[in-house]
Order: sequence, then C-alpha cells, then structure tokens
Amino acid sequence: MLNRFMLIVVFVPLAIMLIALAVANREPVAFTLDPFNPGNPALTLTLPLFIFLFLALAIGMIVGSMATWVKQGRHRKLARQRGVEAENLRQSISRAPAAPQGPTLPKSTN
Repeated sequence: MLNRFMLIVVFVPLAIMLIALAVANREPVAFTLDPFNPGNPALTLTLPLFIFLFLALAIGMIVGSMATWVKQGRHRKLARQRGVEAENLRQSISRAPAAPQGPTLPKSTN
C-alpha cells in the first residue's frame, strides 16, 4: 500500500517533470574539459543539455551515497562486533551445563 502511494504521489510527478525537462532542453551544447582552449575538439563533447543534467544528477546521487556509506562505517562495524559478541554468548549458553533450579521441595505423599 505504501509502495503504491509512493509511486503515485512521488515518482509519477517526478517522471513527468523529468520528461518535460528533457523535451525542453534537447538542444545540443558543447561541454569542454579544456578551459584554456575551448575549441579543442579532442576534449569537447557535444550532447543535448538534458543528458548533461541527468549525468550530473546521477553522479551526485552516487557520490552522496558513497559519502553516506563511508560516514556510517563505524555504525556497521559496531553492529558487526555486537553481533559476534551475541553469537559468542549464545554459544556459551548452549554449551554450559544445566544449572540446578534451586532447592527442591519434598514431594507430597498423598
């Protein structure tokens, strides 16, 4: 139910906006990597503007995801350590002999 809601409320309008952006920005533009000689054809790429916009969005998402993953590394390490500790405790409990339940009461003879 929540997935369908997210699809309808978020992703459908987002897709419509991205399609409109692509249609409005389909003019070819030159992207050059040589700031000192902008006319250098070896380092110039001519593509529609929306491709550059989508590439920038994708690269930003990848870099942001990697930064989040690196920043949360200490939490993953702590979770692994606690998982190993919990498993060691489970194994030590299963190997331990059964402890007596305390003093036993005499059975009634009725």
